[in-house]
Amino acid sequence: METTGLARDDRIISAAVYRLDARGEVEDHWYTMVNPERDPGPVWIHGLTSEALEGAPLFQDIAEEFATRLEGRVLVAHNAVFDWQMIAREYARAQREAPVRQRLCTIALSKELGLPLPNHKLESLAAHFGVVQQRAHHALDDARVLAEAFRPSLAAAAAGGVRLPLHECRPLTEWADRPVPHIGQQSSGYGSYRPSSWRPSRKRPVCPYPNPGRYEDGKPLKQGMRIAFSGDTSVERELLEDRAVEAGLHVATSLSRLTSLLVTNDPDSGTSKVVKARQYGTPVVDEAAFGQLLRDVEPADG
Repeated sequence: METTGLARDDRIISAAVYRLDARGEVEDHWYTMVNPERDPGPVWIHGLTSEALEGAPLFQDIAEEFATRLEGRVLVAHNAVFDWQMIAREYARAQREAPVRQRLCTIALSKELGLPLPNHKLESLAAHFGVVQQRAHHALDDARVLAEAFRPSLAAAAAGGVRLPLHECRPLTEWADRPVPHIGQQSSGYGSYRPSSWRPSRKRPVCPYPNPGRYEDGKPLKQGMRIAFSGDTSVERELLEDRAVEAGLHVATSLSRLTSLLVTNDPDSGTSKVVKARQYGTPVVDEAAFGQLLRDVEPADG
């Protein structure tokens, strides 16, 4: 699945589904582009321009077909919480309910299996199992790669008695979007996805909320918290940072005693941020857990 970005009001622009049987064998596959009715976002990543998407069906036009392929199935995805959030929002916009009740994240599964991956990108999981990527960030090829890598993962879990990391999917029942640029238009100022203005500068507005302190396990994030990132992420780092900023968090470029949380998929690495986090006792979570925390950020005091 490809999207216009990572924020709550971003849209799906292409979707692909490979349906597998209980052994992980492919039953069939399906792909469609989707007109997001807004700016297509980071074209330099997914390659889908406004012109390419203008004649594509709207999500409500493909919702039924998509639903027939999801119903009664476990949603398997790389960083599955993100895919589920996007799907749930699209169905809520269409005043429907996504027919998914469980999801499985292949990042979490690779950790459970103890796979010796250099990072948690899909390309690394694919390389580990000898799966060749042909078109990275193309929904259909990404789905194929994931399906081919999931089959041996499923077999390894069965052979090792590893419990599959399944999570409940709770659908949204209502949704309201904020105004965004329509397809064929470009936004301006912060949040613009024009490569000429957004990518190089990376200038961010000052976080308007005071730092409430460190993140505490089991509690929600709070607006104003200082978030640092270290190492590779399965989605583009810049988009992940933008999503944090939109939630009211302060993205820090370095780690200090004031840092509320470090997000890293490799807490055992020797990067300067990880080392400092150990020294300062800074809480650490992985990308998937951070994605879940972003779903419910507590408002700042006052």
